[in-house]
Amino acid sequence: MPIKTSWDLTTLFANDNDTGMEKEKELIEHHINQFANKWKNRTDYLENPETLKEALDNYEKLMNRYGTDGKLGYYFWLRSQQDQINSEIKAKNGKAEEFSRKMLDEIRFFENKIAKINSEKSKEILSSSHIKNYHHFLEKTFASGKHLLSDSEERILSMKSKTSHENWVKMISEFLAKEEREVEGENGKEIKNFSEISSLVSDRNKKIRDSAAHALNSILKKHLDVAENELNSVLENKKTNDELRNYTRADSSRHLGDDIEGEIVDSLVEAVSSKFNIAKRFYSLKAKLLKVPHLEYHERNVPYGEITEKYTIERAVQLTNKVFAQLDSVFSEILMNSFEKGLVDVYPAKGKRGGAFCVWWSPAFPVYVELNHTETLRDVLTLAHEFGHAINGTLSNQTQNSLNFNTPTSTSEVASTFMEDFVLEELMKNADDETKLSLRVSKLNEDISTIFRQIACYNFEHEIHKEFRKKGYLNQNEIGKIFQNQMEAYMGPSVKQSEGSENWWVLWSHIRTYFYVYSYASGLLISKALQNKVKENPAFIQEIKKFLSSGCAHSPKDIFLKLGIDITDKNFWVKGISEIEKFLDETEQLALKLGKI
Repeated sequence: MPIKTSWDLTTLFANDNDTGMEKEKELIEHHINQFANKWKNRTDYLENPETLKEALDNYEKLMNRYGTDGKLGYYFWLRSQQDQINSEIKAKNGKAEEFSRKMLDEIRFFENKIAKINSEKSKEILSSSHIKNYHHFLEKTFASGKHLLSDSEERILSMKSKTSHENWVKMISEFLAKEEREVEGENGKEIKNFSEISSLVSDRNKKIRDSAAHALNSILKKHLDVAENELNSVLENKKTNDELRNYTRADSSRHLGDDIEGEIVDSLVEAVSSKFNIAKRFYSLKAKLLKVPHLEYHERNVPYGEITEKYTIERAVQLTNKVFAQLDSVFSEILMNSFEKGLVDVYPAKGKRGGAFCVWWSPAFPVYVELNHTETLRDVLTLAHEFGHAINGTLSNQTQNSLNFNTPTSTSEVASTFMEDFVLEELMKNADDETKLSLRVSKLNEDISTIFRQIACYNFEHEIHKEFRKKGYLNQNEIGKIFQNQMEAYMGPSVKQSEGSENWWVLWSHIRTYFYVYSYASGLLISKALQNKVKENPAFIQEIKKFLSSGCAHSPKDIFLKLGIDITDKNFWVKGISEIEKFLDETEQLALKLGKI
């Protein structure tokens, strides 16, 4: 079946100048004002569970179709990801964000008032059968109450968020997206955009990857002074917000927002950090396999073995679809429907955001996926990973109301890594020992990055926030030193912290969204447990579908308990890590058997 390789946004608007955009704004404003006029000056819904249900029903309906920006905000956010350097799109996206903040200010009172209901009344409300569909939404709202300011103060923080955080982060991303350099290619010197250069640093050809790394380092160095100021501004803004909201730790707001206890994340971080020797062993093995005394920093993801074949997007979709169909036909339908309807933007382009992502705005609108497909094996796994998110988002959209449809960070990476691993296993079927070794090394490379590298990044975040709050400013050398120390802590001596690597924090976007990266590690370790359950009993996939449909209607702790997994138990994380160690043992034994080390 022919597949579409770029987004079709016409389900939202026909083009950037669609005349329907003004009508959309009018509709949003009308419904926001209608809701505010009905509920703003009332207090009965704060006392009576039945009246609260009526108010929540009204609010849910508003959020489902309109929210604070409706199709308008979704459309221009997507367009801004497609073309980060188009000033006209940036302006229109900025106006959409400004409009959204204005609308949010009009209805901010609702959740804020609910959040500040006293504990005795909140317990009474939670015990009422009237609010069954909103039970956990209210639990989370009540939990946030002690960190909320007054409506006017919240409005001020909202108004300043763009200039004090978002604009800084966009600036660095957009600067990088504009960059092009001449690098070595298969046919000699070629001009490549930033996304392509980032991919080439892991090329099998050493001349190509070294050339790409040199180009990447020159780009990062060019923007280093600006990035230093950007990161310090982001750190200071976070410190200010935490002080205003009475958060005692820099990561507390992340944990509250992710609906997960800080103690659970601490337990995960401690368990993974204590096993960094597994990552060090892997990189030692990889250096031996590649017949080098050590890997340069940019070479840590260089593929091992002879898997040189190209995976066109058609081939990658066909392979992924086969695996999804074997798991459940619904997964296959979501994948193929997304490509058929133009919900996937496939190829790299100048100005396009690097990496890959999946996004869903509300149950009323489609789920979109961005890729930067360059036909490598890793790109196949990225496709599977992002469609784990897309399946999660689609099933949640179909099942949950607009107050429960989203997925907390603490569970979102479970779906993605679950699907990714099954696709890799398909690649390993019927492979000879040489190919199996290559695939095993590839798998370990991904797992080490997902678990150990991300926790090293979490530790890096902790340290820079701590040091900033102690010193008041961190220069680029201090940031670079902290970064290299944390990277070396998990990589060990087999990966050289080569010149220029101290600046790679500049392109690590997750540190700008604060303490997000733990979820990659927790997601993979949880998904491994779920994979084992499906392998033991294929019918368990129906329970997986229930999880994928659950959104945030329950806490992650409760969701996984229903699946037989206790994430509050430190031994759960240790057991998951031991599976990585066992897989590494087996890979080392295979390498010895084949005489590779």
